[in-house]
Amino acid sequence: MNTDILELKRIIDESSNIVFFGGAGVSTESGIPDFRSATGLYNQDLGREVSPEEMVSHSFYVNHPKQFFEFYRDKLIYEDAEPNDCHKALAELERQGKVKAVVTQNIDGLHQKAGSKVVWELHGSTLRNYCESCGTFYDLSKVTGTDGVPTCDKCGGRVKPDVVLYEEGLDSAVIDGAVRAISEADTLIVGGTTLIVYPAAGLIHYFHGKHIVLINMSATSADSSADLVIREPIGEVFKEVMGW
Repeated sequence: MNTDILELKRIIDESSNIVFFGGAGVSTESGIPDFRSATGLYNQDLGREVSPEEMVSHSFYVNHPKQFFEFYRDKLIYEDAEPNDCHKALAELERQGKVKAVVTQNIDGLHQKAGSKVVWELHGSTLRNYCESCGTFYDLSKVTGTDGVPTCDKCGGRVKPDVVLYEEGLDSAVIDGAVRAISEADTLIVGGTTLIVYPAAGLIHYFHGKHIVLINMSATSADSSADLVIREPIGEVFKEVMGW
């Protein structure tokens, strides 16, 4: 176990209110591609005239719903993905009373699948879908089991994934919960995120506790203010910390 891992283990052992703030890099070891790396979704040549970022915008969803759902099913849903050692470790640390909340930018639901109970999903979840007309909620099968644009069984309205698209605002209740958790934490572990997506990335500024730990393969804007920076795959880091 190298010195950085030992230091992270020490910080976790000494902490009683840890909040984990994570991004796409948390789920890459579960086979879900990130967005902005060299091999990420936004750098893929999709053979289309519009960029991936445009295709997950609110205006594209409204104006081209059929194309939106084709892209969404193909690139953003990973039904077979399983939690990796990062997800599992955070769930175990929550059971031990160490981790009080997970704040995630991911929409894959893997934290809950691993067993975490307090998860603030800043950008929503692919597992939830709702009718835009009557509000009826549906699970993932409503989208994956439908060709074209999914519609409500009750009223025929369009069913929208409960995810935050570009041009849409974040849910205020989720933001409030995340801010409260971060502001009360004694340790903030930030992992798998470049901290360039706002307003989500700005939430870490509400932390006023003792330790900030950054675990990411590339540099972030918060590295200079962190007590510990680790440049290793996050699942492997937590596997070592937990002694698995």
